[in-house]
Amino acid sequence: MTVITGPNEATKDSGLGALRGAGLVAVIVLGPLSIAILRLILPYGSGDDAATVAAKIADHPGAQAVTLWLTLIAMTTMVPGVIAVGLLAARHARTLGTWGMVLAVAGFSLLWATTSIDFAALAGVQSGIGQDNTAKLIGNLNANPGLTAATIVFVLGHILGTILIGVALLRRHVIPAWAAWMLIVSQPLHLVFAVIVPSPPLDTAAWALTTIGFAVAALAITTRSAGH
Repeated sequence: MTVITGPNEATKDSGLGALRGAGLVAVIVLGPLSIAILRLILPYGSGDDAATVAAKIADHPGAQAVTLWLTLIAMTTMVPGVIAVGLLAARHARTLGTWGMVLAVAGFSLLWATTSIDFAALAGVQSGIGQDNTAKLIGNLNANPGLTAATIVFVLGHILGTILIGVALLRRHVIPAWAAWMLIVSQPLHLVFAVIVPSPPLDTAAWALTTIGFAVAALAITTRSAGH
């Protein structure tokens, strides 16, 4: 028995496929994009001490509140996005892609370690306990061994993982070389401009490179899916 698919059903399937593709692209891109914006408006710098962080957040509570919402978007989309791009890389370069995905997922899964202070600091400022007590709270969080370990894994995992994913995509020509190189250099640049030579605009630019690389990879995923 032969089942004939009518034009309406074919159009419906095509529409659903396009919708799924758009959703996938959105999930993959939203993570790094939200962090790019976050790094630009974050009231304090990564090298600031606890007292300075408390003072700057007290001066800019609105910007800090927006930062927390962007953090929420990043925490819910980065891991699924990395898995999608990592699977694309692993499909073409198994060893590099798999290791990159594992490291990046491990790293981004611990994104909360670098953002817990943001939530606690704003809560301290808004609760009226004073900047001195807020600074003490931030200092105690920074000194927590578990939080320190999680932060180290986050930093190493997401930087090394993104590099390996980019190299895997570059070696197998899965995406254009310029896009793969954007992924490869983006997170080392983020480390430089967030910690070594702090510059919010350049740090944002580094995350913009990650966003573009992920966007190109997302389009490659949807194109291959449509082809099959």
